[in-house]
Amino acid sequence: MYKVPSAMRFLACLFILHLVPWALRAQGTFRVVPLGTKGGLDESNLSAYLLAPAGRSDYLCLDAGTLYHGLQKAVERGTFSGPAHQVLREQVKGYLISHAHLDHLAGMISNAPDDANKAIYALPSCLEIIRDHYFNGQSWPNFGDSGQPPVLRKYRYVALAASEEMPVEGTAMFVRAYPLSHGSGYESAAFLVRHNTHYVLYLGDTGPDDVEQSNRLAQLWAALAPLVRAGQLKGIFIEASYPNEQPDRHLYGHLTPRWLLHEMAALAHLTTPELLRKVPIIITHMKPTEGNETRIREQLRQENTLGLTFLFPEQGVPIDLP
Repeated sequence: MYKVPSAMRFLACLFILHLVPWALRAQGTFRVVPLGTKGGLDESNLSAYLLAPAGRSDYLCLDAGTLYHGLQKAVERGTFSGPAHQVLREQVKGYLISHAHLDHLAGMISNAPDDANKAIYALPSCLEIIRDHYFNGQSWPNFGDSGQPPVLRKYRYVALAASEEMPVEGTAMFVRAYPLSHGSGYESAAFLVRHNTHYVLYLGDTGPDDVEQSNRLAQLWAALAPLVRAGQLKGIFIEASYPNEQPDRHLYGHLTPRWLLHEMAALAHLTTPELLRKVPIIITHMKPTEGNETRIREQLRQENTLGLTFLFPEQGVPIDLP
């Protein structure tokens, strides 16, 4: 009489243990670890976000303004168990750089001597600036694989062709780049990252189409709309650098809450507001001039007629996307 329920309990435990990994994966699709969230001024907290599929530790880094300090914060908060330098070398598998402004790549440049060999993925215009103006043997040693000798070959330059998908080496993810306009004549990029059938969109700095006299965001929304309709898009990283009081002539290729919501309305028009409400909107690049961040948050909430879900990342605190 006693042996039967004991065996049943044993089998039940095996069944539960077998389901645990599936259950953990079912809780989310991607993990984001913000290493830097701000759009300038605070050099210890500049744009950089680690992204990996849920349950995995092979991260790619979306921009790299702050690296080591952000990893230290993540270790202090218990997000990573290893020392920061070990996480940098072993778990960060590559960099996706949206554009070559220092607040988006200073961390990668300064940490290059202690980093492991890995790839830098970007549009050709961005890679040319990194090669010719940073890793040129004068501004900093040439840690790239081409350009001014001596060539140290720490990093491998991988040029992304617009709208063409490419695997991210050392990870289970794929990336597709879309050009953006970041002020007159300057190119930034958005990265659409895929794992299996799930996607995340990360936008580097960008101005609204109406101000930039561009259609690049419109083209991006058209490419994104089928993924929203299919429920495959799990998050959008998009900037809101200034509050609404900033004049359009002084946006310098950035968004305000009003312009961000204008662009989200354009995407909602191609899908539906109901579908877009299911996609978390992660607000990046708020400039920490006194009072700016509070006003940006308030304006996004007050003018959110679409009922979107906004997330405000905090350095070192992970975000698990649904």
